[in-house]
Order: sequence, then structure tokens, then C-alpha cells
Amino acid sequence: MYSLARSLLFRLDPEVAHRWVVSGIGLAGRIHPLNQYLADVWRGRLPSYPVQAMGLTFPNPIGIAAGLDKDVQAFDGLALFGFGFIELGTVTPLPQSGNPKPRMFRLTAKHALINRMGFNSKGLNHFLGQLQRTEQSAVTGINLGKNATTPVEEAAQDYISGLRAAYSVADYVTINISSPNTKDLRTLQEDVALDHLLDALKEEQHNLTQRHQKYTPIVLKIAPDLNDPQLNHIANALMQHEIDGVIATNTTISRPQAISGHRHAGEAGGLSGRPLAPLSREKVAALRERLPSSFPIIGVGGIDDADSANAMLSAGANLLQVYTGLIYRGPTLLRSILSGINHTALRSSRSSERKDHP
Repeated sequence: MYSLARSLLFRLDPEVAHRWVVSGIGLAGRIHPLNQYLADVWRGRLPSYPVQAMGLTFPNPIGIAAGLDKDVQAFDGLALFGFGFIELGTVTPLPQSGNPKPRMFRLTAKHALINRMGFNSKGLNHFLGQLQRTEQSAVTGINLGKNATTPVEEAAQDYISGLRAAYSVADYVTINISSPNTKDLRTLQEDVALDHLLDALKEEQHNLTQRHQKYTPIVLKIAPDLNDPQLNHIANALMQHEIDGVIATNTTISRPQAISGHRHAGEAGGLSGRPLAPLSREKVAALRERLPSSFPIIGVGGIDDADSANAMLSAGANLLQVYTGLIYRGPTLLRSILSGINHTALRSSRSSERKDHP
């Protein structure tokens, strides 16, 4: 059924199709008795493989990556599909339209996308209002970005604003400093800038923990285009600042040989999907070598079947996220991964108790 729907959707502009699908998924989660069917028949028959990480219990290790549901439109439907967790956003403090269109391109034969969306967002106020109206529940991450008009030197204030707003309602918060589509954003991954940002975030996390009597983990999302010295510093910074987890990776600005000659290969932006998988796994493996075995790593990039999921788990990931693979494979992707997952590759980890826990 999905192959037929995909053939129709793929005749539309990618961003238009995305908007329709997101709205449709959200609607499916609110319409009776369809939502009951999804809960009882679809989600209810999924294998259960709970994973412990960051002090949270994930019903299974397969989550939705940020970018699919930026403004909390599809949450109810995604929750009923049975994903182990849902990461919403990226959301910016103030509304912004993002980069000029067209800004999303399919590389269909390669099961890939290139996007240069630029954190299009309706802003935190709209985002939180939407979240309050959701009817379903799931482990929820909120992915934070900075506004394009905020100078990179002042980016910490945007992330702190987002952390304050999201802290009480998120199960974890992701700090996105790795999108290639916001000018100078990736410079926040560099030595001094990264230390300054993480130090400010941990101080604010401590304050918010005391205020809300709730500890919300902070996760850092990094780029796949980092070199070894950069990875060394990031791994050290994650431990030094007691960050709770890392997501590896965002999209890549590189253009692997696998997409050479494709008519969209030269488009600016971040590449996601199957061609990204080797690079993302490489970064996950490199981080696992540099971080304690208990440190949570969320692997994302090119996961579109059980084999690619198992390969990412074997590289060192505790949890996985999908996005582009879901566009190409449809909602049965979750069942196919869980049915073929390698149990011995699954890792569970708990963050050590932080001194700033209530």
C-alpha cells in the first residue's frame, strides 16, 4: 500500500509532499476509531525491546529523528505507530521562515535527500502550544536551534531560552549545533565555542533541575564531517561538562561517490539517507572508542532496514533514529527493523547520577 502512496507523493514537490504526510499522520492519531486501530493492532503487535539510557526507559530503540515533525503536527500519529521515542523540532526561539525555496531534493534511486531548510520554525510559543494539545504519549525529545538572525557569538542565549521553555515538558533536550544550513552554526562545535556553550547549558540545567525538581538530560547533536582532532575535543567536552548523550550524526555536506552523477548531487545543503550510512557509522564507532561504554550514543544516518540498524548498533550506538529511510520505506520500516534486530548488539546504559539531580 505504501509503495502506491509513495508513487503519488513523489510526483509532488518534496516539501509539499512532506507537509501533506505530516498533517496526515497527525490527523490519523486523532481520528476515532483509526487511532484505536493503530494503538491496538499496529503498535500493540510490535516486538518490545526496552532500552535504558539517560535514566529513561525507551520501549524500543528506534526513534524518529528531528526534522520530520518540526512544529508538533504529527506527534499523535507517530506515537501510535509505536516508535520508541520521538524527537521534535528543530525549534527556534522566534518564528523564522528558513532558507529560500526550493530547498529539498529527492535522490530517489539513491534513497537519499538533500535539504537546505534552514531551521524553518513557527517558534517556541507555537511549538509548546501544539505540544499541550497532543493526546498520545511517547518518550519525547525536543531539538533546539538558534535563530538565523542571532549572531553566533550570542547563540548560547537562544539555546538557554529553548532549554528553559522545553525543560519541564521534554524527556530530553537536544542541542543542535551541527546543521549545515544555518550560517556559522557548525563553528559552535569548535574548541572554545563548544566549551563556552556547554558550560552555560549545564549551569542552566542545574538551575532548572532545582526549580522543577526534575532532571532533563541534555544531548548534543554533531556533524558527520568532523575530523579526528575535532572528535577528540568533542568527546572530552561531553565528559568534562557531564553532557548526558550524543547524537551522531546530522546530515553531511560531503558528496559520496554513491551519488556521483545524480542531477541533484550538486545542490547545496545536507545529504541524508542511505549514502550517509557509512560516514555516520564511522563517527559512531569513533565516539564509542573515545567515550566510556556507559555513555549513551544515538546513531542516525542511512538506517533503512534491519541490516543497517544492526550495523549502527554494532558500531556502538545505544539507540537509533530514522527519518529519510521512513520516507522511502514507509511505516512498516519500524516493524521490519524490530523483527530483524540483533539482540546481542543492543546496549543499555544509564547516565551516572549527576550531582545536580534533585
